[in-house]
Amino acid sequence: MKKLLHVSFFLFFIGFLVTTSVFAQNGTVKQVKLVNFDLQSSALVKESGSDLSSATYHSSIYWFPVKVPSTVLTGLVANHIYPDPYQGLNNMLIPDASDQFNKEYNLEQYSHLPNDPNPWKKPYWYRTTFQVPAADKGRRFQLIFKGINYRAAVWVNGKQIADSTQMVGMFAEHNLDVSKVIVAGTDNALAVEIYPLDYPGYPAKEQLQALGPFYENGGPTGDIGKNVTMLCSVGWDWMPPVRDRNMGIWQPVYLRTTGAVTIGRPKLVTDLPILPDTSLANLSLNLTLTNNTHADKKGKLTVSIKPENFEGIPVQFSQAEHVGANSSAVVDLDASTISKMIINKPHLWWPNGYGKANLYRIRLQYADASGVQDDTTFVFGIRTVSSKATNVNGFVRRDFYVNGKRVHLDGGAWVPDMMVNRDSARYDYEMHLCRNANVNLVRIWGGGVTPPDAFWNAADRYGLMVWSDFWVTGDTQGEFKGSPDWPLEGNVFVNNVKSTIYRIRNHPSLLVWTGGNEGHARKELYDAMRDNVIALDGTRPFIPSSSGFAKLPIGWKGSWPDDMPSGVYSGGPYAWRDPKEYYKLADGGHDWVFKDETGIPSQPPYTTLAKTIPNLVWDTKLPFPLNNSWGYHDAATGAAQYDKYYDEMVKRYGAPATMVNFSDKMQLMNYVGYQGIFEAAGHKLNETGGVMLWKLNAALPSVVWQIYDWYLEPNAGYYAMQNACEPVHVQFNQDDSTAAIINRIYHATGSLIAEAAIYDTDSKLIKSVKVEHVGLATTGTQEVIPLKDILRDIKTVSFVVLNLKNTAGKTISHNVYWLSPGNDFTTLSTMKNTRVQVKVLKAEIGKSEDRWTLQFTNNTGQIAFFVRPQLMKNGQEVMPSYWTGNYFTLAPNEHITVSVSAPIAKSGPGLPTVLVEGWNLDKQVINLPANTK
Repeated sequence: MKKLLHVSFFLFFIGFLVTTSVFAQNGTVKQVKLVNFDLQSSALVKESGSDLSSATYHSSIYWFPVKVPSTVLTGLVANHIYPDPYQGLNNMLIPDASDQFNKEYNLEQYSHLPNDPNPWKKPYWYRTTFQVPAADKGRRFQLIFKGINYRAAVWVNGKQIADSTQMVGMFAEHNLDVSKVIVAGTDNALAVEIYPLDYPGYPAKEQLQALGPFYENGGPTGDIGKNVTMLCSVGWDWMPPVRDRNMGIWQPVYLRTTGAVTIGRPKLVTDLPILPDTSLANLSLNLTLTNNTHADKKGKLTVSIKPENFEGIPVQFSQAEHVGANSSAVVDLDASTISKMIINKPHLWWPNGYGKANLYRIRLQYADASGVQDDTTFVFGIRTVSSKATNVNGFVRRDFYVNGKRVHLDGGAWVPDMMVNRDSARYDYEMHLCRNANVNLVRIWGGGVTPPDAFWNAADRYGLMVWSDFWVTGDTQGEFKGSPDWPLEGNVFVNNVKSTIYRIRNHPSLLVWTGGNEGHARKELYDAMRDNVIALDGTRPFIPSSSGFAKLPIGWKGSWPDDMPSGVYSGGPYAWRDPKEYYKLADGGHDWVFKDETGIPSQPPYTTLAKTIPNLVWDTKLPFPLNNSWGYHDAATGAAQYDKYYDEMVKRYGAPATMVNFSDKMQLMNYVGYQGIFEAAGHKLNETGGVMLWKLNAALPSVVWQIYDWYLEPNAGYYAMQNACEPVHVQFNQDDSTAAIINRIYHATGSLIAEAAIYDTDSKLIKSVKVEHVGLATTGTQEVIPLKDILRDIKTVSFVVLNLKNTAGKTISHNVYWLSPGNDFTTLSTMKNTRVQVKVLKAEIGKSEDRWTLQFTNNTGQIAFFVRPQLMKNGQEVMPSYWTGNYFTLAPNEHITVSVSAPIAKSGPGLPTVLVEGWNLDKQVINLPANTK
């Protein structure tokens, strides 16, 4: 067993690589987002960058107005040049970046360029004009490109600032000094030439058949891996090819104005020096001051720290700093010399479920006799990370610790939007959905993108730990196909690695770096990733790969800092499994000591199914209700996986009679599947490092592998996960038919009462058991009620209803199972209809969200099965809406209290209603008040 290795956390990177709109607008230091651009192909635009970047330029051809960030295809779709590729089979009406692929599918006919059958082979121009106030004359100006794809050249006011050898790779930020070319008091012009990928990549065959052959991830050769880009843009088994491969300006562009001295790359480290005691934190700050003039500068650096989301006392101090002419000075400040960098009784940042994600705000100002030269503010959290690898029967298990406490990772992979179209509101919605599902870990998968700052800011707020793969996969770097010689330009990959570390290294949410997904880059790049994580971060672990099956070659260094293997394992299963099988996997250990990829197809509910598959007309040559449009929306991820999902549904619940009935039965499958995955892992809470889904979300409207869909609609599996991962939980262990308590929190549960009741489908009580004085002193599991002997004699469908109550009689965990010895649940369709009473207990109309608390009561003698309330507005479900419980089941005379909230932007103006449905419920609509007395 290796010694526990403590790794400190440091803060949000600022300076020359800046973040979104956090700069003080004090007249001299400001940051303005450039949004309104015009777009056109260089096939039509014949003028040079010098001409296009003239403020007086007038074009003889039409340019398309676009809002940046925007890829080229996104801009053309917005201008109705191409149809929306998210919908139906529209993507088959857009030419691809691969000439060979275009010929195979006759896509050349759709090119919008008259003489270019492939509209993505030549660069595109983005152009804008902007004004700089006359008062800013003599200031410093930087153009900041947070992310382009794939190469770019930049001109401002007729002068070239950067070329395509300097700006290359999808994950590098670029800060360009444009002080000499900006003209204050008048219009300025910016022209950006965006080049396509060096190698467009050859996609696999399109998924034009439902239940078709398994998709070749990354294409048959994986040659998209020659570039440093979003590898899945060539197509994966959950996403079709993005026709332009997301070429364009995919992250924001800013103009930053400062004085002569600028603050660069602060590194603020927090340490908890007397762990396990967390009553003291030491801060240390490293930054660079750069003097951009020919004269020495004497000034003062002022540091201010205050609470961001809690009440507390601000801290401020200043220190004189001298910076020589045309030079830089490194500033190091720490708790050993500055007492105000010692934080007594700090409010720590904790992951979701383990405590509050407390955040502080720091402000850095540099001023001299002429005034403030630079001024920036950003949010940070105080916490530490540690990692330990343990050998368990021949399998290495990786454990993670936050603030000295072990955390069990429950979450999954999060993939980019197909056309990288998410904005800050969408990132907030998705991270909020993850927190609401009791997710504590989001994995950034190596074939996607390292997301923009808005993602990380949201993860920080919601207490979500983030696992960040670099852009390597076994499907492109040679583990399965492709080549270790890719990407071809190693220097571009390394520069993108460094830039990414600088950009995100300081977020409290960032838990661990990995060298890629299910494979390794070649040694020079692997070493560069590892070495730069150590040198530029040095505060959190690096593990070689997201799969322990991908063995490092002999002589390569392992994880940092312990030099051990990764200790995490992908490999599924990905098809639907009986919950008992997950218990066998968890009990057996092996790769389930830390399972970082498993999941089920998990179809969305009927609410959004018609949006995902617009032509919901059954092709009678396929199982009901499929047609081939389902294949393009991911039902062709492999016949073995979707067939098992479908066949098991029919076997268990009977052949569906209608589209709605089909969808409802699939939700039963989703609930049982995800319940099995997370409760089996919870059953071994202290013996496993974590369990993670493939995957949490969707890249486009999809019918597989998601807990919430592209429209932000959770499926029933989402709520099974929410229930299974609640802080204190009662569950039915399906390996030994025992009711057990799971405590995920660090403190004692107190004395609790566990109750189990078993009913038949006629709602007749077969047996009830009550056990008092149960509970756990700390994180762990406790078996409380054996049910095997009772269930052995039941030959038909039964319901097992579990409740965990405190000594005051309040239910703190409620859970229900439907069981059948032969997995024949067809008699569920004969359950008698019933009705629940709904009472609004509380209404809270807020500034950003509205929230209602409701009590659902079953006053009848019939079980109310799979109750699904929906927040409705104008006949449509409000999405996102954040329910604290859903798809729940109530035994006779039971009640449950749940809350729902929704962003004002989604629910207002006017009051929504709640539509209550269920497996055997009469529909009813509940009017919601604006307030409660």
